[in-house]
Amino acid sequence: MASSKKAVKPAKAGKAAPKAAAKAAPKAGGRRPPVDVTKSDPTLFDPLTPGEVADALRTLTEDRRVSQMAKVGRYRVICTEPLVVKPPHWMAGHRLARVVCYDYATDRTVDACVDLDAGVVAHLELTKSQPMLSRDEEALAVSLAMVDERVRAKLVLGDMPLSTMHYWGRTANDLAFARRSAAVVFGRTDGHASLVAVVDLLDNAVTHVVPAELW
Repeated sequence: MASSKKAVKPAKAGKAAPKAAAKAAPKAGGRRPPVDVTKSDPTLFDPLTPGEVADALRTLTEDRRVSQMAKVGRYRVICTEPLVVKPPHWMAGHRLARVVCYDYATDRTVDACVDLDAGVVAHLELTKSQPMLSRDEEALAVSLAMVDERVRAKLVLGDMPLSTMHYWGRTANDLAFARRSAAVVFGRTDGHASLVAVVDLLDNAVTHVVPAELW
């Protein structure tokens, strides 16, 4: 008597392999393995040398987007510092310099990233914001305040410049609202302030002399 059971066909070898391979293969657009930033060149963080600073400023002033600033020459360099970006950015591994300038002629800030290896301005921002005072601006403000007759008339024995800070007028009627200015605080070495002089850095003149208690 013949059996009613049908013979089961054995699975063909290799049919399960494509499915397993598909599971093992990464999907398109999947996350890339993290980059080991510890292998970056630590010398990229070194301070800029005088030669690199000069190269960065030359590259920036030769850029046509700020050619008018360089031509007029009424600008001041606020800071120059090294800049480092992480992979996979295309500038990773390049020696970069950040240059911040303030253009007095147009009352705007120039913030640039200069690729010193390629000799190009890789990034440039032009804004109406005002950066911090440079050390040269602080020294200029103090020197102007010290020779102003109104300031000298109100200083008492022992008063000296204590600090210099960036000052921006609070109202549109204030001259410092639209012009780059500095506030020089005078007082005694014990920290007691007595006088504040506001200096217009565009015209190099003292515009206000205010008692510290009214500031």
